[in-house]
Amino acid sequence: MSDQKPELPVKSGAVDSHCHLFLLDEPPERVVEAARAAGVDTLICAGIDPETSARSAELARSLPGVFATAGMHPHTASEFDAASQRAIEKLLADPLVVAVGECGLDFYRMRSPREDQERVLRLHISLSQESKTPLVVHVRDAWPEILRLLDEGSAEQVVLHCFSGDVDIAHECAARGYFLSFAANVTYPKNQHLRDAAASAPRDRILVETDSPFLAPQKLRGSDNHPANVLSVIEEIARARGEPFASVLDTTSANARAAFPRLR
Repeated sequence: MSDQKPELPVKSGAVDSHCHLFLLDEPPERVVEAARAAGVDTLICAGIDPETSARSAELARSLPGVFATAGMHPHTASEFDAASQRAIEKLLADPLVVAVGECGLDFYRMRSPREDQERVLRLHISLSQESKTPLVVHVRDAWPEILRLLDEGSAEQVVLHCFSGDVDIAHECAARGYFLSFAANVTYPKNQHLRDAAASAPRDRILVETDSPFLAPQKLRGSDNHPANVLSVIEEIARARGEPFASVLDTTSANARAAFPRLR
């Protein structure tokens, strides 16, 4: 019999670095309460356009432990105009708005033309630099292009939301100092490349998220995802890395505060 004491479950301190409370059917206060009961004490509600960014900021002001981001999703990049930019700039003055985004490139859905997506990403990079806040980036089927544009824009504070790359991309992004935020699709049987990426990434570059209400963990697929389920992401990453759950929880929480300085 081992002389080691059993590891005690962690009751608090997890950070869901990316969720969309405004898209869930349940009242946000109930979702946040359930997350806190599960041990998730900090949530970042990511805006996807000026309206939902404003709603995220409202939720951050009304719900302790909730923070917001402000930006335009690549799906609606064609709608980004001067008024949109002014609205996002105004929101970034709020200390509870911790990042620019969700922005990026999505060449899978292609709901906005490529040139609009790239134009708007460049503008978001500039907003990130001007506001001295990190850039939350969505990437789908566009890794070469996203890395090129981030490099051209000298983007430094970068969080790659719902990381989808393989080991090589993880190493390239970590070498640039970017943070890799893993969602619950890391639990899907077909996504061994994500588990390999999570296992190989430097400890100080890993974040966890739910992207609620999307991408529920494997055991809950078919239902809406919730911030409380970020613990399933931590469990899977701990398993992939061969590290204790508590260690990965503590590491990813500390990393979130390094990635998003306004959380401090």
